[in-house]
Amino acid sequence: MAPLTHWFESSWQLLRRTPPLVFAMAVLSVGLWAASGVVVKGIRQANDTITVTGASTERIVSDYVNWSVEVSQSGPSQQLSYQGLQPLLDKTVAFLRGQGINADELELGSVKTERTDVQDPRTGELRSTTWTSKQAVLIGSWDVNKIRKISGQISSLIGQGVPITINDPAYTYTKLAAKRVDMLAKATRDAKQRAKAIAAEAGSSIGAITNANTGTFQITVPDSTDSNDGGSYDTRTIDKDITAVMAVSFRVQ
Repeated sequence: MAPLTHWFESSWQLLRRTPPLVFAMAVLSVGLWAASGVVVKGIRQANDTITVTGASTERIVSDYVNWSVEVSQSGPSQQLSYQGLQPLLDKTVAFLRGQGINADELELGSVKTERTDVQDPRTGELRSTTWTSKQAVLIGSWDVNKIRKISGQISSLIGQGVPITINDPAYTYTKLAAKRVDMLAKATRDAKQRAKAIAAEAGSSIGAITNANTGTFQITVPDSTDSNDGGSYDTRTIDKDITAVMAVSFRVQ
């Protein structure tokens, strides 16, 4: 027992000569080592699932398009602005029909009028009043390529004296509901493959799905890296990339 007693006495003398900060750090290190052992043990007991994010991306082609142009005409009275609008509207419709847009693909919106008053900045006295009448021509078609072509040509009406506002065509995919189900299924399978690979590295395997959450659903221009937390739906292009994301939890075996 003498050597052991001597060791304790030597250790105590050494600790007495150790600076207080160094001593405190030594005690803290031992405490952290002990605590980390408890934490790791707790994780191993509780964490029996793994959550993995899976994704699926496909290229789709829009099958429907909505498009509109708005014709406008101004005049000194509401009546005159409306009367001046009608021949311009007829010219616009004739152009669209001549380009191959069918009668059932075209619809006229309601007429809207706006009044603009010009006042003297010093006295507030009314100087003039201008009325502007506007009417939209609405187009909906399954022939997306035809509308894409016409939308690039209609600006020629401006050169013919027709004051029009040309809106961008909105290209959509009408079979999105069915495609969404298929894409989510593929994203789930992708998550399963990822989970298997991760579990295998740890010497484990995966079992049944314990939870699945649908993530973002993105429809973007081809090869885009844009994303939105709430999902997105780009209508600017005919070709689109559709991406589904699923967060899936699996039981670890």
